[in-house]
Parts: sequence; C-alpha cells; structure tokens
Amino acid sequence: MALVNEHFLKLPDNYLFSEIAKKVNAFKVSHPDANVINLGIGDVTQPLCPAVTDAMHRAVDEMGARETFRGYGPEQGYMFLREAIVKNDFLPRGIRLDPSEIFISDGSKSDTGNIQELVRWDNSIGVTDPIYPVYIDSNVMIGRAGLLNDSRWSNVVYIPCTEENGFVPEIPEKRVDIIYLCYPNNPTGTTLTKSELKKWVSYALKNDTLIFYDAAYEAYIQDPDIPHSIYEIKGARKVAIEFHSYSKTAGFTGIRCGYTVVPKELTAGTTDGLDRISLHRLWYRRQCTKFNGTSYISQRAAEATYTTEGKKQVKDTIRYYMDNAKIMYDALTAMGLKVYGGRNAPYLWVKTPDGETGRRFFEQMLYNARIVCTPGEGFGPSGEGYVRLTAFGQREDCEEAMRRMARMI
Repeated sequence: MALVNEHFLKLPDNYLFSEIAKKVNAFKVSHPDANVINLGIGDVTQPLCPAVTDAMHRAVDEMGARETFRGYGPEQGYMFLREAIVKNDFLPRGIRLDPSEIFISDGSKSDTGNIQELVRWDNSIGVTDPIYPVYIDSNVMIGRAGLLNDSRWSNVVYIPCTEENGFVPEIPEKRVDIIYLCYPNNPTGTTLTKSELKKWVSYALKNDTLIFYDAAYEAYIQDPDIPHSIYEIKGARKVAIEFHSYSKTAGFTGIRCGYTVVPKELTAGTTDGLDRISLHRLWYRRQCTKFNGTSYISQRAAEATYTTEGKKQVKDTIRYYMDNAKIMYDALTAMGLKVYGGRNAPYLWVKTPDGETGRRFFEQMLYNARIVCTPGEGFGPSGEGYVRLTAFGQREDCEEAMRRMARMI
C-alpha cells in the first residue's frame, strides 16, 4: 500500500491564517449584522495601479492574436522582466547581478517553502523568533524540524527577537547550517541596520552557513540607512539566497508574481566534503522540472511597475498603507499600548495589555470590538503576549478600528 509522509502529521491541524479565518467566519455566521474589520491577514485592499492594468490589457490582447500569442514561457521568467529587475532593484544600490541569477516565481511564499529542497533533510536550521510560519512548516514537511514540544521544534534553533533585545536577533552560539532572515520583519515590522546585517553575513562566511533572506517588504523601507537587499553587504553573494514579491509592493496578492535571486557563486558541500555544488544550477534544474513559469500576463504586469508611471503609482499605494500605519501607531500609543514596527513596514507588533495572551486578546478584539488581529503565539514562542496588526486596510476601516479599540482598552 502507499504510505503517507508522516512528517505532515506532525503539523498542527490548521495553518495559522486558515485557523484565524475559520474563527472569524464562525463569528460572522453567529453575528450576521456585525461589521467586522479585518486587520489580521496581510492582504491588500487598494486596486492595482493604472500602469499595471494597462499592461495586463495589452498582454491579454497579445494572447488573443495569433502573431503575438505565447504558450509555455521560460521556467526562469521572461528576460524583459529579469533585466528590468536588475536595472531597477539592484543597480541603483550598487549591486551587480546577472539576469540569469533572477528566477521569476508566483510569489515569495512558494519559493521560501520550496527552496529547502536543495539541501539535505538533516541540515540544522535557525530562525528568528517570532517568524513567518511557512519557514518552519515547510521544514516540518520534509522532516528537518524534528518533534514539536511545548511550542518548539526539537531540531530548530530559535533566535529570540524580543522587547528586551530591541528585536535585534543575536548571533547563535553554536553553528547552524541554514539561517532564515526576513527584513523588514514579518510579523514584528522591525528592521536590521547595515552593520547588524553585516554580522550575519560574516557569521555565514565564517561558518559556511546558508542564509535564506526574505525581502518581501523592502519597498516599505523609509529610513535611508536600512538595507533593501542582503547583497548590499560584501560577501553576501557567496552565502545568501534572496526572495522578493510584488504582492504587497504592487498589490499582486491576486495576480501572483515575485522573484528569487540565486547567485552563481553560491555553493553547498557534499557529504564527503570533497565537492562544492552550485545551488544556482540545482535551482535551475528544480524549476525546469517542477515549474512551468509565471504567466506572461503577470510578468508584463510586474514589468509595468518599473516604468516611470508605474514607479510613481506604486509609491503612492505604499504611501497610503504607510499613512495607515502611522495613524494606527499614533492611536495605539495614545491608548498607552507599546507598539513596534509600523515605521519601515506595514505591520504593527502590539504588546497586549495587562499580560494577556495574544490568543485571549484576539478573542476580546473580535467579540468586543469586531476587529480581527493575529495572535503573536502563532508566529512562535517569542510572540507570546503580542498581536500583529496590518496597515493594509481601507483608511476609514483603520480609523474606525482605532476608535473601537480606544473604547475597549
């Protein structure tokens, strides 16, 4: 008989955001007249900008004509988009990449989950804590995380990011094979300075450690001293794979497009220690086997974000969300709550009042204020006592949510 992959059975029954959606839907069924404001799930609310929709219309027209129709595209992505990425996202920051080092995807969530296929199941992993759940869950599925005991996986090195250390992760005392970093951070909304990021690159170079660097929210950085890419750090090309997404940058959560950077000089060793293998070559092979490429229409849409009009329109949308974040940050602070993030990221990490657990506060917010947040425990042990709020809502919803919270607190 066919045998199940029993590592899947180690996972909690529900993915964090699916669990929240289930509870919210149940509440709506029992309270059909309630006006629930969802500030929990990081989905966008502003429409696609005109430059993007115009590009998509043109691409659809091309697909409807024999002369310009396209079938299967290159698994790595069309060169027009890869060249635009290099020219606009990296060269202005002094980073030189070859377009062949860019792999277009359907969003960074897929690639951050799939990338761990390139390395052995028994590699050790380290994660900043709290952390985006996909990093952990995808490693559980392959058998790398070990067993879950008291909210911790036995084979995972947790690197706490807490109020006490200013949410700056400390270099682990023991060597770790793979490190996951996400900056600006989801869920805390905090960032690393260039000097702090240098410490991680130096650690990786010294210890032959691989860094998976998720830069999905780099477009929200406001501080000129905060790095947008790990490749701004000398030597990072030898140790890091970087992930980007247009989901929150340009509102592509329903369009699906992103990209992953795998430098050609990045290698990993074999078990006998005699060879170094190019991870670029392995990822290329993996994509050719398991991925048929992102749609032509989505890639033309992503290309449009780099036009003069597209850049301006995308910045306007980002400014809208960051203005939401400021409104929420100021209001929550005025309520006497401790709030982190919201300055260089669209997430606010809020310490719950009176020592409440995040799950308990989530329930109070839902039942008493009709507001959805995300309990911090869902992001890892160090999330206990916090909730995450997103700034992706409509302006009037964000303002109304703050009025409701002020009455509740």
